[in-house]
This record gives sequence, C-alpha cells and structure tokens, in this order.
Amino acid sequence: MTLLVPPAPSGTSFTTPRPTGPVPQPAPIPADRLLLEEIVPGGAAVSFAVRRHHTLRLTALEAGANVSFLCFNRAEPIDRYNMPDTLKGQHTAKLTTGCMLYSDMGRALFSITGDTLGWHDPLGGHDTATHVAKKWGALNYQTARNAWHRNSRDHFLIELAKHGLNARDLVPNVNFFSKVSTSDSGHLAFVPNHAKSGDHLDLRAEMDVLVILTTCHHPLDPSPAYGPKPVKLQLWRSDPPAADDYCRTYRPENERALYNSELFAIQ
Repeated sequence: MTLLVPPAPSGTSFTTPRPTGPVPQPAPIPADRLLLEEIVPGGAAVSFAVRRHHTLRLTALEAGANVSFLCFNRAEPIDRYNMPDTLKGQHTAKLTTGCMLYSDMGRALFSITGDTLGWHDPLGGHDTATHVAKKWGALNYQTARNAWHRNSRDHFLIELAKHGLNARDLVPNVNFFSKVSTSDSGHLAFVPNHAKSGDHLDLRAEMDVLVILTTCHHPLDPSPAYGPKPVKLQLWRSDPPAADDYCRTYRPENERALYNSELFAIQ
C-alpha cells in the first residue's frame, strides 16, 4: 500500500480552476468484473452495501426517471452523507463527473467517475405521502394492489429500519437523474424529463458504504399522472483512484476527503 501523506492545506473559491482536458465518460463494464445486475421498478426501494473500490452504475430505463439516494459509512452509520459539506466543499449546486459525496466526518463516500447527463439535483429533497396524495390522489395497497401510490419518505424509513437506523438518520438526499435550476431571484424550477432512457452515471465507493435508494417521483415533478420510472443497477469491481484520478483532482477538498477515507480504511 502507498504511504499515506496528509495533503497540504488549501484555500479554494468559486474561481479555483478545475481540471483541464476532456471530462471522463462512462466506459463499458468489463464482463469479468460485473457482480450484480438488477432492475428496480418505479416506485420501489432497495438497500445494500457497496464495498470500497467497487462501482455502482445507475441507468434510467425511461425518460423522467428519478433516484432518491442516501448513503452511510457502513462501519459507522452515524457518519453519513452530508449535503451542505458536499456542496460548499466543491463550490457547486449540482453533482456530476468529478464530484464526490462527502460524509459528516469529511470522508469521501462516493466519487462520480462518469455521467452522461451533467447535472443531478442535490437540493430538492424527497416526496412524502402528503405530496403524492395532493398531486395524484391517495391509493393504498389494499385497494390498488401493485398500482398503489408510494413515496420516498416511507420507503426511506422502512429501509433505514432494516439496518437499525430510524428517522433521525434521514438526512437530505441526492436526486439522481433530476435537475432543479435556480433563477437569479433564487426560485427553484424543476426541469421535466431531464433524463432520457439510457442515461447513466457511475459511483465509485471510496469506503464500504450502505446505500438506500428509491425510484419514486421527485417532489417537484409536475407530471399530470403518477408514474415513477424503473432504473437498472449494476455493480462491479473497479480500480482504486490513481494519483491523477479526475475526481481526486477535481477540487483540492476532494484530495482531503479521499485521504480521510483511506486513513479510516487502515485503522
């Protein structure tokens, strides 16, 4: 293993240069490294572990897909995705290739190593039973069976409980495949059908991570009819980040976050 050396202190701002040259694009998954492939229906939820230096690919199977996403340090779940630190540390209000998902302890949970969209929403939150009922009406399983109306809030709480977690662990989530733009006056506007069928992104785990995700509607989705879209999950063994890794060099803070994750791994 390479000797760990703390990165030098750095001060950054919105004008700090990002890497020059072409942005990495998602590459085909090597067949001999693929470990899992699964379709998550629209309106469903799953939770699972992703081991360090494995990559999770999310693929939209229909236009307008949304994945509401939470992640936690698997060994110490109190150390979880921190939306404010992720955004202010990388001076951004969107997520795309090069960005990392930081934890409460300043560790890198995931790096976005490839992305066909260029914009994923970290601000919009997730829908609730009240949101869904107000927009599309309330339909429960007893009356509608598999066509019942589901929401991310309830799904998150159920999946959290499976891992000994609860409502206090429900933090602001990422919405992959969705875009929320901001006007000069500060108003948020949802961009319908931002993702097309086949759009995908790659998330490389920088430590062992617990993932909880749902495929319910974005809370700002103005669709006239209830109809969450399916998403494909693929998991494979990838390589550790090199010294010149695009995500590592995307922001000086990313180097520090990777160091913190690598330090945790050897303790």
